[in-house]
Amino acid sequence: MAQPGNDFDAISISLASPNDVQRWSWGEVTKPETINYRTLRPEKDGLFCERIFGPTKDWECYCGKYKKIRFRGVTCDRCGVEVARSKVRRERMGHIDLAAPVAHIWFSKGTPSRLGLLLDLSPRNLDRVLYFAQYLITDVDVELKGQLLEQLHADLEERNLEKESRIESAENTLTEEYQSQIEPLQSLLPEEITESGVDDEKSSDEQLETEGKIESLQKERDQKIEELLAEINDEYAELLSAIEKEVSSLKELHVTKLLTETQYRDNRDSFPGVFQAGMGAESVLYVLQNYIDLDDLRDELQEEMQSTSGQRRKKAIKRLRVVEAFRKSTNKPEWMILTTLPVLPPDLRPMVQLDGGRFATSDLNDLYRRVINRNNRLSRLIELQAPEIIIRNEKRMLQESVDALIDNGRRGRAVAGSHNHKLKSLSDLLRGKQGRFRQNLLGKRVDYSGRSVIIAGPELKLHQCGLPRRMALELFKPFVMHRLVLKGYAHNIRSAKRLAERNRSEVWEILGEVVKERPVLLNRAPTLHRLGIQAFEPVLIEGSAIRVHPLVCTAFNADFDGDQMAVHVPLSRIAVLEARKLMLSTFNMLAPSSGEPIVTPSLDMVLGCYYMTSIDENAHGIGKRFSNFDDAILAHEVGAVSLRAQIYARNDSGELLNTTVGRIIFNNVLPTNLPYVNEEVERNKLKEITGNCFRLLGNEETAVVLDDIKDLGFRNASRSGVSIAINDVKVSPKKSEIVGEAEESVIQLEEQYMDGLITEDERYNATVRIWTDANDKLTQVIAEDLPNYGGIYMMANSGAKGNIAQIRQMAGMRGLMSNPRGRIIDRPIKSNFREGLTVLEYFISTHGARKGLADTALRTADSGYLTRRLIDVAQEVIITVEDCGVGRGITVEDYHDDTLKDLFYDRIKYRYTASPVANPETGEIIIEADQALQEEDIDILKKQGVSVVEVRSPLSCQAEKGLCKMCYGLSLANLQPIMIGDAVGIIAAQSIGEPGTQLTMRTFHTGGVAGADITSGLPRVEELFEARSPRGAAVLSEISGKAEIIETPEGRTARIINSEELVDEYPLEGYKPLVKKGSTVIIGTPIAASKDSDDDSVIHARNSGTVGKEGATITITWTDEEQREYAIPAASDLELTNGDEVEAGQAITSGPKNPQQILEIQGRESVQSYLIEEVQKVYRSQGVPIHDKHIETIIRQMLRRVQINEAGDTEFLPGDPMDRKAFEGKNGEIIAEGGDPATA
Repeated sequence: MAQPGNDFDAISISLASPNDVQRWSWGEVTKPETINYRTLRPEKDGLFCERIFGPTKDWECYCGKYKKIRFRGVTCDRCGVEVARSKVRRERMGHIDLAAPVAHIWFSKGTPSRLGLLLDLSPRNLDRVLYFAQYLITDVDVELKGQLLEQLHADLEERNLEKESRIESAENTLTEEYQSQIEPLQSLLPEEITESGVDDEKSSDEQLETEGKIESLQKERDQKIEELLAEINDEYAELLSAIEKEVSSLKELHVTKLLTETQYRDNRDSFPGVFQAGMGAESVLYVLQNYIDLDDLRDELQEEMQSTSGQRRKKAIKRLRVVEAFRKSTNKPEWMILTTLPVLPPDLRPMVQLDGGRFATSDLNDLYRRVINRNNRLSRLIELQAPEIIIRNEKRMLQESVDALIDNGRRGRAVAGSHNHKLKSLSDLLRGKQGRFRQNLLGKRVDYSGRSVIIAGPELKLHQCGLPRRMALELFKPFVMHRLVLKGYAHNIRSAKRLAERNRSEVWEILGEVVKERPVLLNRAPTLHRLGIQAFEPVLIEGSAIRVHPLVCTAFNADFDGDQMAVHVPLSRIAVLEARKLMLSTFNMLAPSSGEPIVTPSLDMVLGCYYMTSIDENAHGIGKRFSNFDDAILAHEVGAVSLRAQIYARNDSGELLNTTVGRIIFNNVLPTNLPYVNEEVERNKLKEITGNCFRLLGNEETAVVLDDIKDLGFRNASRSGVSIAINDVKVSPKKSEIVGEAEESVIQLEEQYMDGLITEDERYNATVRIWTDANDKLTQVIAEDLPNYGGIYMMANSGAKGNIAQIRQMAGMRGLMSNPRGRIIDRPIKSNFREGLTVLEYFISTHGARKGLADTALRTADSGYLTRRLIDVAQEVIITVEDCGVGRGITVEDYHDDTLKDLFYDRIKYRYTASPVANPETGEIIIEADQALQEEDIDILKKQGVSVVEVRSPLSCQAEKGLCKMCYGLSLANLQPIMIGDAVGIIAAQSIGEPGTQLTMRTFHTGGVAGADITSGLPRVEELFEARSPRGAAVLSEISGKAEIIETPEGRTARIINSEELVDEYPLEGYKPLVKKGSTVIIGTPIAASKDSDDDSVIHARNSGTVGKEGATITITWTDEEQREYAIPAASDLELTNGDEVEAGQAITSGPKNPQQILEIQGRESVQSYLIEEVQKVYRSQGVPIHDKHIETIIRQMLRRVQINEAGDTEFLPGDPMDRKAFEGKNGEIIAEGGDPATA
C-alpha cells in the first residue's frame, strides 16, 4: 500500500500491527475538538490538526510564517506544520494511543468469532469477558498450584488420621468407663451351674437380673460410642468436603477459564498468588501473547481431529481453519486486539460549512470524538487511581465506542446522531450498494457525459442518433475549442472557451465537423445486458431531447413515455475505434442470448407492412394483369389499382404471379437474392426476413434493408388509417349460451355437494374446471369472429399489438381471478370490458391488479439480484484455448413431440459436433465431427430426419481455466466463432438475468385445502440455480425395480423391489450328480461326488438355490433381492401404480425433483440435463428464447467444486469446498509422492 499512484500489481489485505499503525501515523490525536468556530481553523492536536494531517492551504503553514512553494518541505518552528500541498490531508493518518486495549469487533463478534475459536471460548462467553461481566484467568502459577494441591491432599490425609485417632481414643475411653461398671457384675455370676432344688431357683433369678444389667450397660456403651462417632464424623465431614471442594476448585483453575465475580473473590482468597485473572480485552491480549503458540495448537488440533468424532471433530476443524489462516498469513493473533487506533485522514471525513453558518460533518468525526473523550477520561481515572469498578466501567465504554466506530450496530443498539439517525461507521462506508466498493470503485461518475429524455427519430438511419445542439456543444467543447484555435478563430484556449460560450456561427460550423469524427455511446439504465449501451453516429438536432432510432428500442428496452438516456463521448483513438468497429448499433443486430435478430420491426412498422401486404376483397382494380412490376406500381400511382387489390403481374423471370401492388412495393426494398415474399407479412415473417437478410448480406446491408422496411411500415401505417374504438368489439350472441351451460353445471355441483356426494375439494376443482372450459370455448368463438373486429383484428393478427387473451377480456369474459394468496376464486368474472363489470366483479379484479403492481416492483429487484449472483459465479469463465481436445460432448435427443420439434434444432444450433452425424436410415455421414452447425446445416438435418446429435458443450469442456472455443461454439451475437478472451460467463449471466423481469413472481396455489403450491417463474429459476430442495419435492426411487404400493391406516408406502437372477456353475468332469434337476439346495449341500471309489472328494453348493443341468454342468440359480420403502406424504399424488417397472432416480410422487438427490442417485449428467430442462421450461412458458449453452455455462460453475471428506496427506481440511481441478491436481501430486490422497 505504500507505493504511490497506480504502479502496483496487487494489494494484500491483512491485520495491522500496532507498529504499522504508528508507522502510518503523522501524530497522535489527543483532543476531541475539530475546528475553532470563531476562526474556522483546525484545533491543535484535534481531529483536524494541521500539525498532524498537513496544511489546509497549499504551501502555507498554520501561523503564516512560511508561505509559497519555495518553503516546500520546511516544518514551521512556531506551529509545527510542514509546508506542503493541502491534498496531503487526504493521505496522512493520525493515531490514538488507547489507555486500555480494545478488541476489534470484526474478530470478536463476526461469524464465526475468530477470537473465540482461537481461545476456545463461545461467542457469548467471550462477550462476557470483553464487556466486563466475567473474569478470564490469564496466568496460573503451576508450581504453586502443585504445592497447594499437595498441601491440601496432606491436610486431607492429616484430618482423616486425626478423625481416626479421635474416634479410637473416644471408643477406648468409653469402653474403659463401662468396663469398670460391668466387671463387678460379671464377678457375681457363678462360675459353674449347680444341680440343686429351691436354692438353685433363687440363685438363677439373681443371675438373670445381673445378666440383664450387664446387657443394658453394654447397649448403653454401644449407643454412646455410635453417637460420639456420628458427632466426630459430622464435625469432620464439613471440614473434609470444604477441603475436597478446594482441591477440585484448584484443579479446575487453568488459563482461559471464566470466573464470576463471586468465584473470583473466593478463589483469590483461598489460593493467593496461584492465578491471575482479569476482565476486558487486556486479559484476552495477555493470553494471546503468552499462551497461543500457533504451531503447537495446530499439532494439538490435528491430533484431536483424527482421534475424535462428531461435534468435537467439527469444532477442531473450525479452530484448525483459523489457526492455519494465521500461520499462512504470518499475522499475529494479538493484532486482533487494538492498542493503537488509526485515525482516518481528515479530508476523507470532511466538515463543511452550510449556508446558515451551521456545519455538516461526517459521522466518523462524531464517532472518533466519542472514542477520544472516553479514552482521555479513562487515562485521567487511571492517573487518579480511581476505584476499580469506575475504571472497569470506563474501559467497557471505551470498548463500546471503538465498536461503534468500526461497525456501528453490530453489537447492541446503534449509536444515533443528533436527528436520531444511525451514525455511519467505517464498515458502513465499505458495505453494500452505497459503500465505497460498489458505489465509487466499481462504478464512477464519468466526465464527457450527459443525459436527456428520449423521443423517436423515425427519420434516422440505424447507426444514427439525434443529439441536441446545446448538449453536443457541451460534450464536445474541448474538441471545438481545440479546432477554434487551430483554425485561427481564437489565439488561446481561454478565448476559444469564451467564443464557444457565446454560441457564434463559426462555433456551430466547427461543432458539425467535430461531431462527424467520433461516435457517441448511448446507455439506458438499467443496463441488463451488453446491448444496453451502444454506439451511434450523432446527428445534430434542435430541441432538448435525444432522438433514438425506433429499431434499437427493443435492445435498450426503451419506450418514449419519459425514458431518459445517458450519452458518453469516447475520447482516446482506441476507444473511438472500439465504438465504431464493435459497439455501433449496426454490429449489434442479434441478441447474445439466443442469436435471434433484436432489431426486428415492431408496432407501427409491423402494422404498416401487414396492411400493405394484406388483401382487400373489396378494393378496386382486382384481377387486373400487368406485364411487369413497374407497370403495376405506375397503375397504383395514377389511381387505377388499389394498394391491396389482388392482381396478376410478371416478375423479372417472366413468371406470372398472383400478388398485390403492396407486396410488389414491399419486395422492392428487399435484396434480390431473397425470394419474393408473396404473403401477408406479420411480425414473425419480418423477424424471419431480418434473420435471412443478416445471414446472406451481413450487418451493413441488413441495416439499409431494415431502414427501408421501417420507412415503408411507418408510411403505410399512417396511410392505412387503422384505428380502434370500443365499438369495434362485438360481444358474441353465443356468450350467454356458453355461460348459461356452465352456470347449470355449477348449480348441479352445488347440489351434489349439499347432498354430501362430493367433498369441498372436489366441488372446488370441478367448478374451476367448468369455468376454464367455458372460457376456452368463448375464446374459440371470439377467434372465429375476429376478422369482423376491424383495427383490433389487424393489430392482433399482425403481431403489432395485443393478443387474443386481451381481446377475450374485451369481448368474452374476464374469467377466473386469483385472491391475494394466489388461490383461484371459484366465482368467475362473467362480464367483459365492453359490457362493464359489476361492483363485486370490479372488487375481485382489484386483487389481480394490485398484485400485478407489487409483483412488478419485486420482480425488478429480484431479477437484478439474480443477475448479480449469476455474474459472481460465472465471471471467471472466459474463452482461454482453441480446443481442449476432449473428444466428447453431450447427446441431444429429439423430444418426439411435433410441438417441440424446433426446440431440438434450437438446442444444437451454433455448436460444434462432437462426433460425425449420420443419416438414420442409410448410415451415410452427413456432417463431420468438429463442424459448426449453422442454419443451413440444420436444414439438412431436418430433411434427413436426424433425431440424435452429439455436440460439444461447456459441460464437457476439459480446459484448465475457462472454456475452449470448440466446446462453446459460435458467438450468438454475430454467429461467428467465439474469440479467445471473450467473457462468455458474463454473457451467460446477462442472458439469463436480463429476461428475469418478464418472468412471473407467482406461486400458484392449485386449490383445495391440501393443495400444493407450484413454484414457477423467477422463484423457480432461483430455486434451480441455488440447487435448493424444492417445496413439495417428489419422492425419488434410489434403485431400479418393481413398484408395490401398500395402503395401511397410517398411510401409503411405496416399496421398490429390485430382484436379479444369478447363476452359479459347477462342471461335472469326473464327478456324478447327487441332486436332481429342479430340487432346492442350501449352502454346503453336497451336489456331486467323485466317480472314483477310492476318491471321496465331494462338490458342495456355494449358494442356496434351485438346481439345473446344462450338459456336463450343474447350475444353481438364485435370486438376489434389494428392497427400499418410501413413505408417501398424504397430500402427494402417486406417479406410478402397482407392478410398474421403476428406474433409479424416477419420481414416485408428483412434484419437482431435488437436484441434490438426482446427483446422488443418477450422477452428474442427469442432474445437468434436469436443471437445463427445468430452467428452459420457465423461460419457454413466457416465450423467452435462451440458448442452452448459457445455462450450461452456469451449471458448469455450479458443479465445479467438491467437498473434502477425508484430507489424507494433503493440507485440505474436512468439509472444505475445493475447486475440482485443484483437488485432482493436488491428489495427483500426493499419489506421485506415495502418500494417501484426499477423498471428496
